[in-house]
Amino acid sequence: MPEPAGKATATPLAGGAAEPTLDALSAPGRRASSFPPLDVPERELDLPESISATPALPEVAERDLVAHVTRLAHRNFAVDLGAYPLGSCTMKYNPKVCDWAAEHPAFRDLHPAAPASLTAGTLEVIAEAEGILCELTAMERATFQPPAGAAGEMTGLLIMRAYHESRERDPGVVIIPDSAHGTNPASVTLAGYKAHQIPSNNRGMVDIDALRDAVDDNVAGLMLTNPNTLGLFEQDIVEIAQVIHDVDGLVYYDGANLNAILGVARPGDMGFDIVHSNLHKTFATPHGGGGPGAGPVAVAEHLVDFLPGPIPTRVDGEMRWEMPSRSIGRVHGNHGNFLVVLRALTYMRALGGPGLRRVAERSVLNARYLESLLGDDYGIPYPDPCMHEFVASAAALKRATGVRAMDVAKALLDHGFHAPTMYFPLVVEEALMIEPTETESPETVAALADAFNAIAAAAHEDAEFVQGSPHRTPVARPDDALAARQPVLTWQMSRPE
Repeated sequence: MPEPAGKATATPLAGGAAEPTLDALSAPGRRASSFPPLDVPERELDLPESISATPALPEVAERDLVAHVTRLAHRNFAVDLGAYPLGSCTMKYNPKVCDWAAEHPAFRDLHPAAPASLTAGTLEVIAEAEGILCELTAMERATFQPPAGAAGEMTGLLIMRAYHESRERDPGVVIIPDSAHGTNPASVTLAGYKAHQIPSNNRGMVDIDALRDAVDDNVAGLMLTNPNTLGLFEQDIVEIAQVIHDVDGLVYYDGANLNAILGVARPGDMGFDIVHSNLHKTFATPHGGGGPGAGPVAVAEHLVDFLPGPIPTRVDGEMRWEMPSRSIGRVHGNHGNFLVVLRALTYMRALGGPGLRRVAERSVLNARYLESLLGDDYGIPYPDPCMHEFVASAAALKRATGVRAMDVAKALLDHGFHAPTMYFPLVVEEALMIEPTETESPETVAALADAFNAIAAAAHEDAEFVQGSPHRTPVARPDDALAARQPVLTWQMSRPE
């Protein structure tokens, strides 16, 4: 049946042409969905919260709706389109076999409130993922309830608090290096502690003397990312852990960079008591947009009783949900985001132990290869051999041409690459934190280096052109702060008279 006459259907857009809103595409009588005839008697519902008028929603044909959403999607960069070298965030390609496993109807359609007696398979999935994670981190038990990395941080800190309370202690300070992962200070504050920052030494690692001076009986623990946010492995890690343990503090491992040491070194062997990891960074699950995610927390034997519960436990040969004796309680409903855990287990099983070790080896190799290809316009403030990521500085380029790290990042889009992390960590001027990950080929890494170097060369020839980048994207140079400072959070469709 022909569509009713209405506003013109949008055609594919080129360049920076404006994409019409759904309001502009709307015409009375158009539909993108259909429903079968009603097969139950109609009833009037006396519900005060029900609406009495037809909602003012766009009326758009399916073809136009699909085209609209697809055009918008094509304006975004994604890990499936090209290299996405965000340092610390680890935006890497995810194997589609992990999605395939998570789409199995026996898992996908399972009701989250189903009892353990009917969900033995799901408990086995969580238990097996827990076993592999504990083997990789040298921990005793783990919980998969936290739905994201930051939630894992909070969970670890609440375990830390419960541990000290069990020993009738109330220390109030958690130490954080200045090269720590960016969410650590906020997590410490939310957990009711005061964050005390420790400076880095001239090699970009924890200053041991400053740490010793800061440690006393009021220190509850230390949050440490290793390798740190500069991409450097803390070589004094055993001594650092001992300093904290000497005052009965706990050493917390932020697993943001676990993929750098996967199958090579284990946090538990370094002296850590609590380990959180990000499944999206290390084990190929969805990343960004607020979830769904998973930030599991693993603990050493002396902290198992404080884990969130319940956790899957084998009792008389059967899997059951068991609550640890001193549990801090639930931190997420329905035992966390199960399908994310299933994706991670699929990745673990597909690669096996040797494959997981190769993830670390190749991520480090790619980072060191890329670092070696960058020209003199990008200085390396801390030149010790990097791990899976490194931090370059555009400070010299800025002094010579006026082109900042932000300009370099914007210009990369014209070369087909996403920007790295910018201006973090704060200890590096005009910082560019770059992580190619293990999933990029040597050719892609070399092409990324060529893009960085070409941008620097262009800056010396025509700085104003680089400062206006990107030039080839649908949206060129939006105000980065305006949307956050002046958000427009409402939208109302115009209705014909």
